[in-house]
Amino acid sequence: MWVCIAAFLLWMRAGGCSEKANTSDHIEFTAADFYDKLHSGKIMFIYFEHQVSPTISLFLVELEKSAEALQDYGVLVGKVSCKKGLVRTYCTEGRLRHTAFLFRGGKEFLSFDLDTVFDVNSIVSEVLFAILREEVKYVHTDADLLAMEKAARGKKDIVLGYVRSLGTLEHRSMMETAYVYGSKYQFILITGGPVLKQLGVNESSLSSRVWFLHCRVHSGFVTPMTAERCPVTRMRRLLSTLSLHSFLQLMEAPLVSEVYVDPSSVPSPQFPYQLTPQVFLFSHPATEHLDLGTAATLAWRLRGLALLLLVHRQSPAVKTPDEYNAAYRLPDEGSEVKYLTLHSLDDVLELFTNQEKEEEEEEEEEEDEEEDEEEDSHFGKLDDEIAASVFANRGDSLDLDSITHLTSDNFHTRVAQSSLTVALFYLKWDAVSVAFLSSFIEVAERLADSDVDDVQMSAIDCGEWTDLCAAEPGAAVPFQPITAFPGVLLLRPQESAQHYRGMLGSEALHRFIMMSRTASPLLLSAQEEVTSFLQEVPHPELSGFRPDRILGLFQANSQTGFSAFVEAAKSLRGDVLSGLLTGAPAEKWAADHAVDPPAVLVFPSWRTHARPSTLPVSSSAKELLTHINTALLHSMPELTVENLPSFLSLGKALLLLFVGDEEDEVGWKQNQALLQEMRGVVEVGGMKMERYLACWIHLGRTPAGMSVLGSYLGTMPPLPALLLTHLPSRGEIYQYPPNTPIVASSVLQWLQRVEDGTETPAGMLGEDSWPPPVDFYDFLKVMDTQEPDSTQQHTAAEEEDKEEEEEVNVEEHLMIDDSSDIDPNIHSEL
Repeated sequence: MWVCIAAFLLWMRAGGCSEKANTSDHIEFTAADFYDKLHSGKIMFIYFEHQVSPTISLFLVELEKSAEALQDYGVLVGKVSCKKGLVRTYCTEGRLRHTAFLFRGGKEFLSFDLDTVFDVNSIVSEVLFAILREEVKYVHTDADLLAMEKAARGKKDIVLGYVRSLGTLEHRSMMETAYVYGSKYQFILITGGPVLKQLGVNESSLSSRVWFLHCRVHSGFVTPMTAERCPVTRMRRLLSTLSLHSFLQLMEAPLVSEVYVDPSSVPSPQFPYQLTPQVFLFSHPATEHLDLGTAATLAWRLRGLALLLLVHRQSPAVKTPDEYNAAYRLPDEGSEVKYLTLHSLDDVLELFTNQEKEEEEEEEEEEDEEEDEEEDSHFGKLDDEIAASVFANRGDSLDLDSITHLTSDNFHTRVAQSSLTVALFYLKWDAVSVAFLSSFIEVAERLADSDVDDVQMSAIDCGEWTDLCAAEPGAAVPFQPITAFPGVLLLRPQESAQHYRGMLGSEALHRFIMMSRTASPLLLSAQEEVTSFLQEVPHPELSGFRPDRILGLFQANSQTGFSAFVEAAKSLRGDVLSGLLTGAPAEKWAADHAVDPPAVLVFPSWRTHARPSTLPVSSSAKELLTHINTALLHSMPELTVENLPSFLSLGKALLLLFVGDEEDEVGWKQNQALLQEMRGVVEVGGMKMERYLACWIHLGRTPAGMSVLGSYLGTMPPLPALLLTHLPSRGEIYQYPPNTPIVASSVLQWLQRVEDGTETPAGMLGEDSWPPPVDFYDFLKVMDTQEPDSTQQHTAAEEEDKEEEEEVNVEEHLMIDDSSDIDPNIHSEL
């Protein structure tokens, strides 16, 4: 019967019951449902939902998965929304929002912190462990185990399992098996302790193990038990529910089977023994009693490794020549039987123990890999995921041959030799620097493979060359002191340095460098050159990329706004393609396109039609840049991880629409209608909307938006969701009324109520900021100011010098970033 039950549960877990009810329809209970099921005496695992944070959302996903698994064991899994109906105590005490509860017999049985039931494996294992707490014993010392063996002797065999920690997949496998076989075997659990040494396990081992202790009186062939201990058989396969089930079935197999046919006529083992080798020994009528004893002895030594069969030669069906006294069949070699002439039992054991040693060596290798993974996982838990990634790849050496190493000695010479030098300033002990160095080298190798020979990729270790990185203003370097790491500057002979402010990734940096190779502005002299400038990419490497473009039209170099345009174009180099057309060609082109020079035309990459935005010229480059950036801005941009910093830097409040993934064409049309309505908000609002940036996040393409939305409100609202956030003067977050149609006129009225102060905030932005990862410590300056003491006695002058030195040490020579154009809270909550 137990075999049938186990097979049924395994089949159910494998998806055999395809018509099982969808648990997602039943996982949420009302308060009335909860009381009704509680009084029915059912075993229930319940979470009382207060507010849904991103962490709680992940737990609820795992809770739903566990509902299907635990229903096979008679456990009802669900959640109760405290917003829809209060359950006394569980919904009124806020401290319980990170706790799940197990109810049994109409009352609370046990509570679990969510840190211990964080996924489906931990939920199932902990719940079953709690239910079986009286049946599954726990031992720590060998004395505890010996006492359990004495108690089980003559009654039950023992299944002893060692798991690395509770809540793991191995722990779940043990508990699921114990639930099925608990009345037949005594299950014992070990998670560590001195008992492991007695079992021959190194406590540092990460591999779970199972042993079968033969404590029940066996019929048939059996080796007499020792005075104290039960014979032990170790399971040699990795611990899983299926392997453990097969192992227990193997322990129930006859110790020795007697056959009266030739080994080649014996069928291969069937389920659940199909992966177990067969060993055949031959018996003669004259020595039958001794042969049975020999077979039993060998069978015990092969327990768990092979099935032993004794072949009686007196049967006329046995055709094997007398020269052979043994045979075996391996499962991976089909039905072929191999015959042997053995001189001792050790020869048989050697066949299988060698194979076992190979498997154990492979297992040890897996353990070593797991140890490395566990060591890495410690660092993976760091808040700084970049630091964890750097540590995980600590063994990978970087090939620095593709970049030039700049020092104080060769800096000026190297920069003068190349038309463009891309310089990375980094610190070896800064995780972000090390991570970006890998991307930087990748770009250098990519440029080399593309035969780009006019770009010199170089790096400066600022921990070693602090005099270069911290050069004071006025020194013979074309940049200000480096205060944030990593930093990338583009250096050209006789020009000021240009900062790279894009994403710290290989793709973004490569695109910026390729764009920077084009002159800015690019001097155009004919209609054909203008057409090529507007339609073609500057380099084949940028194929598929559509850059923003600006075109300046001037009748003469002395015309108003000419110098401002040139200066603006230089500052946009790498991000925007800039073209300049002057003289008669400019007048002709302007006349053909109904433009009055001087003028600046802006061609945003997102605009599908060719008609540009025409900007008035300005005598100020800063003012012109403001107009250009405004013209390049999409009327309703989609926020992504890559472009978010640039939009936040505008300093506008975000009118942010969150939309979900489209499952079909209807969903796509609904999202498009929402975007069109939001464009209407911008158009109808006119000047009033200048203070806002209307934008949207597609949670399917940008999953990080889910965490952002959850952190804003403390819960996951229904989609679509419209929020007003990042107000320049305050940190409130406002939510457009949920379940209210998003219509342009209604949104504008809602914005007015927010401005009037009649709307209640739905949340607040956090106070977190992202300062530079490390401050710059000027080691050279410290070394210059520190002088070793030459004597033990100090003169008054030496004491004075020492006091001055100590003052210097207190200051620590930190280079302070006095940049005034960067908001330190620009990434708050994002």
